[in-house]
Amino acid sequence: MFSIFSSFDSVLRLKFVPIVFATIISAISIVVSPQYLEAQNLSDNGSITIRSDSQEANSETGVITAQGNVRINYPGRQIQATAAQAQYYSRERRLVLNGNVYVIQQGNSMRAESMTYLIDEGRFIATPRANRQVESTYVVTDPTPEPSTVNSDQ
Repeated sequence: MFSIFSSFDSVLRLKFVPIVFATIISAISIVVSPQYLEAQNLSDNGSITIRSDSQEANSETGVITAQGNVRINYPGRQIQATAAQAQYYSRERRLVLNGNVYVIQQGNSMRAESMTYLIDEGRFIATPRANRQVESTYVVTDPTPEPSTVNSDQ
């Protein structure tokens, strides 16, 4: 159902029947350039754009693997991320990032060696490198004070 792409040999190899291609192209748009590959998965929750040096998608397992300078944009959840490698498990709706992972969402950020994003739960699970820690920065806003009322009778 998907295809295999490699930016290193500049050859686009398709591993599926042409009839399936017409169905898939409506759900996934692919742009190939020498700098990076881009796959966009459109769903009811918006789109997830994955840019990387190379990508492979397996129609049997439903897993898309991106390697090298991975950049992810998920505007529906206001998520941007970078990593060395990413795997999107389309059937489980799970995104696994590995290698110097940095994620930012609505001003909050997290840095770890590996991170899993459970799409349906909207939850990140982060794991540090050995002898290191996960680093998170959260935007904390003070509650807006109630406007004071002045009693004119006093």
